[in-house]
Amino acid sequence: MHRSLSRPIRTVLRWQLVATAALTLIAWAFAGAHGALSAALGGAVSICSGLAAAVLVSLGRAKSPEGALFAVLRAEAVKIGLMVALLWLVLATYRDVAVPVFIGSFLLTVVIFAMAFFVREY
Repeated sequence: MHRSLSRPIRTVLRWQLVATAALTLIAWAFAGAHGALSAALGGAVSICSGLAAAVLVSLGRAKSPEGALFAVLRAEAVKIGLMVALLWLVLATYRDVAVPVFIGSFLLTVVIFAMAFFVREY
């Protein structure tokens, strides 16, 4: 699977992991264990949903521009649906979640994923 993902996707997934780790350490220092876990979960929601969408696109073998567009739109729908489900799951089950840290980590990693557009393929 690793080789089937494009270089920009692999790059931004790496950036997301680094950002999530950094935010987790910062949150640990300022908000304790619950803050650190909240930051890690926020990043994980974005990473998991982005990875699922990237894998879905890489598995598709579109034979036309319309097919490629459909594959990308389907992957984006899966990504958004997975984000909503995972955000709900964390907020519904983790009673001590530090909501600002969780949402902040999630939003930062979502923005990082969008930076794949600016990463060169070669």
